[in-house]
Amino acid sequence: MPINRTPPEILSLIPHFWESYSRDQDVIALTHVCQAWRDLFVSCPSLWTKLDCVDLDRTRVYLERSKSSPIDLSLDSDHCTSLSDPFFNFLPHVAGRLKSLHIEGGSKHLQPISAYLLRPAPLLEELRIRSYNDPVLPSTFLNEDLSSLRLLYLEEVRTELPWRNMVNLTSFTLIHESPISASQYLDFFESAPHLQHVSLSAEIPITDVQNGRLVPMTCLKRMNCGGCSASHLFDHLLIPVGARLQMRVDLPNPTEGRTLKFIDNLKNLPNFTTIGLDTDMTSMWFRGPNGEVRMTPSAFDTSSMLGYLAYFDTSMTEWLWIKGGKSPNSTLPYSALLPMKGLRTLTLTRCEDPHIFVHALHPGTSSSGVVVCPELEELVIEHKAAFDLKVIEGVVAARASRGAKLKLIRIISWYGTIEDQIDASELKNLVSRVETALKIQPPFPGPGEWVHVFS
Repeated sequence: MPINRTPPEILSLIPHFWESYSRDQDVIALTHVCQAWRDLFVSCPSLWTKLDCVDLDRTRVYLERSKSSPIDLSLDSDHCTSLSDPFFNFLPHVAGRLKSLHIEGGSKHLQPISAYLLRPAPLLEELRIRSYNDPVLPSTFLNEDLSSLRLLYLEEVRTELPWRNMVNLTSFTLIHESPISASQYLDFFESAPHLQHVSLSAEIPITDVQNGRLVPMTCLKRMNCGGCSASHLFDHLLIPVGARLQMRVDLPNPTEGRTLKFIDNLKNLPNFTTIGLDTDMTSMWFRGPNGEVRMTPSAFDTSSMLGYLAYFDTSMTEWLWIKGGKSPNSTLPYSALLPMKGLRTLTLTRCEDPHIFVHALHPGTSSSGVVVCPELEELVIEHKAAFDLKVIEGVVAARASRGAKLKLIRIISWYGTIEDQIDASELKNLVSRVETALKIQPPFPGPGEWVHVFS
């Protein structure tokens, strides 16, 4: 059908499907095609609702054309004309039409902007404020009524949380260098019962919180506490099944033997099927069908991380990955692996002495003769130094005699040649499949490139 025969009501909808970053310029171009198109697109209020206040004349035109439609307003003090211009007197009159509001600038700019925005914004769904110099957002901002707000992003802005009427909020991000008390967070979470995504990057000092206070996060899907220790905050949160958590926690020394209250509140995230202990990246992560927990413990050596596993239910763990770090205490690998009755894959990546972990699989390490990890099928060892295959041969032979034969052993060497370091011929008589590989360091032949893998 020729474009000139397209019904006006259909033609006016087309720009709404364009990429937002270029829609403004493209719509303006449409108004220059012909008089009929100009009249059509100018009379469509929803096409003129993005106001940036960089060019005041253009903003004035957009205001007129948008009529009473909800608007998206951006105020960037680095690009806006002086906020003292009388033109900005329009702000109080459009507060009731705000659908989204983005503000950037320091304290000297945020204060005059706040003075313009004292009226309620009942349509506001998205509020983003990115600032510096730690300005204070007054409690009179938008009359404290954010009943329609769905997304709240605050960066380096001080404010007395919570605001009232946050019942529709689903996404909250706070980035702040100054500490925010746990009580303030709990008050805020209680005022926003439908939160689904939370990202916090601020110190949370230990403060007095009412004993036994628990705040349910019934709708939570993902929570990220980056750059802050959230242990004492999680003491007072009830996390739902399916939530994915990423947080830094202050775990006590495992030898202290005391239970952490916040871990008790994560008991509805059981059945971790995958556990990773990465001392290189100082992180621990637990994944399972009911969610994910990622932690950065305060003590992140191999021994501490293995000791932390005692806090969690690892009976359903199928894959354990340990990367880097000094050799653990010789008794720890056995005590850590013993509860993992369903472990099928053990991966050791650049551990200082992987022999200690392999020895833990041998029944001889236990006076009872119990085979640790009886369901183990795959053993993957990536190491930098020469590895004594006789250790694996002894373990494999002992396990095979008890009906716990391994299906796969993969040994990855970082130096030398495979022929010099690895002779897996004896292992192949005891294991279903043995793979060996040489990982050459750059520049020959290339970063992380495999030279050869064979069975």
